[in-house]
Amino acid sequence: MNQIPLDPHLREIVDIIENLHNDYSSSNLIWKESPFAWIKSLPSKTVGKIGEQIVERWCIEKNFDVKSSPDSDADRIIDGLRVEIKLSTLWQSGIYKFQQLRDQAYDVVICLGISPFNIHCWVLSKRLILEKWKSGEIRSQHGGRGGQDTAWIEVKPDNPHAWLTPRLGGLADATLLLRQFTNQHYS
Repeated sequence: MNQIPLDPHLREIVDIIENLHNDYSSSNLIWKESPFAWIKSLPSKTVGKIGEQIVERWCIEKNFDVKSSPDSDADRIIDGLRVEIKLSTLWQSGIYKFQQLRDQAYDVVICLGISPFNIHCWVLSKRLILEKWKSGEIRSQHGGRGGQDTAWIEVKPDNPHAWLTPRLGGLADATLLLRQFTNQHYS
């Protein structure tokens, strides 16, 4: 193993870096034994793509017809329904943040939350998201001029908003709700 030279100025910085490493490492201890820990180490754009792949494969397993969206306003077409997919891993503060919600051409958003040892899922209509955004129950993500084009949903999985459907984020309930949305789409 390479040794750090004993220059006292360099050693001082090395000590600072080692202390910071310990601080950051301890904040991720809850993920240490998690089967999902590998996701936490990836860049956010890759995590988003993985979220889309998880939802796609999950929906295929549930016998939904899944296609790629022909445009960037939705991530997938599921049984003819235009679906936006958002993934959040559990933040250190105990919340999920489903980010970069926009008023685009989609019908529903699937919010997939990954905790160290649990997965939550909410299926929300675009109408509900826009209603909650307008009322302030969903906050704009960016401030400043023109900062009203994206929003995020913060969810405490142990105490979710009453308007979330399914409220407790169960996968079975999310599957049923997605089937209801796709059936309504064909009605």
